[in-house]
Amino acid sequence: MSDALDWNATTIAEFRANEGRVGGNFAGAPMVLVHHRGRKSGREYVTPTMYLPHDTEPDVIYIFATKAGAPTNPDWYRNLTAAGDGSVERGTETYTVTVRELTGAERDRVYAEQARRYPGFAEYARQTVGVRTIPVLELRRM
Repeated sequence: MSDALDWNATTIAEFRANEGRVGGNFAGAPMVLVHHRGRKSGREYVTPTMYLPHDTEPDVIYIFATKAGAPTNPDWYRNLTAAGDGSVERGTETYTVTVRELTGAERDRVYAEQARRYPGFAEYARQTVGVRTIPVLELRRM
């Protein structure tokens, strides 16, 4: 098993065992498990990721396709945007979501807020300057 897959499996197990909370580098951070289907394979995947809650709408969260500052977008991003929907585990609840990619000033505002709260996101943005703009997805409960 690759390091990334091993990390994902460990994080997923910890998330589920602790009602949506994980420790280590992500202790105290808001986390969700994003369920998505491979756009080519049709296989189901689960990806742990941090999220930013919407300021006023509890049924909306934002996730960030940082891939830890890599030069390419993660597969889960391509899967979600191709499908237009998916589901999330948030705390002890699982529900379906619609997916909308943010653009322009809206995207920039949401990403800036995440980077303000979690400076690692600012570093990911610095690593990708001139290479790609890190996508921000809005997940809205269906």
